[in-house]
Amino acid sequence: MNRRTGTASSFRHAFRGIFTALRSEPNARIHLAATAVVIAAACYFRCSPGEWAVLAIATGSVWTAELLNTAIEKSMDLLHPDHHPLVKNIKDMAAGAVLIAAIAAVVAAGCIFLPKML
Repeated sequence: MNRRTGTASSFRHAFRGIFTALRSEPNARIHLAATAVVIAAACYFRCSPGEWAVLAIATGSVWTAELLNTAIEKSMDLLHPDHHPLVKNIKDMAAGAVLIAAIAAVVAAGCIFLPKML
């Protein structure tokens, strides 16, 4: 396998993972809708490059946390399909990471959009 094929293959696998999450995870679809609203608002309010950067980092953090959370949940379900308190704790902590990222993203968006709306 040459380097070019490997890189293209890696991108295909990554996009397949994102699309799999969008098809199977309701929260991923919620994040997609929120991302669309943020992009539309940033265009509407003509955000500065710095504001776009903050929004991209915040949105990317939420997506990263959500995809990692989904991977952790699926891994735990595969490794231990029965209810186990440690698995529950692991899943809860992963979900907490998504919540923290989402709250931070809402705060960032609020700091950018609220002054523009007022």
